[in-house]
Amino acid sequence: MVDATTRFFEDLHRRGYEPLLAKASGTMRIDLQEGAQTRHWLLRIDHGRVDVSQENREADTVVGTSPVLFEDIASGREHGLAALLRGDVTVLGDARLVVQVERVLPGSPDARGPRRRFAGEVQH
Repeated sequence: MVDATTRFFEDLHRRGYEPLLAKASGTMRIDLQEGAQTRHWLLRIDHGRVDVSQENREADTVVGTSPVLFEDIASGREHGLAALLRGDVTVLGDARLVVQVERVLPGSPDARGPRRRFAGEVQH
């Protein structure tokens, strides 16, 4: 069984182009830290073209959180920016990229109005 985190990143990579990121460019590394273990996801974004890998490379923006919290964010059970404001997520570098990437994360299943889905379509 694939977890929501892996499913989110694999789907983003498969899309190749994400219209919601058309105005974004830069690199973002997400570090999922649990004890001595850190799992990395690297996003290379060039005006909507997205490449995803699990490399541990320098990035314009580095986001750190726990695997459990990111699993909740990737599944829509938790809101990423709210977790950031609570201090449960750290950001080093260009925080604007975090705000742009947050747009492609799934919305809460309980949300009213448009919400994002894994396949990238917007529900009306």
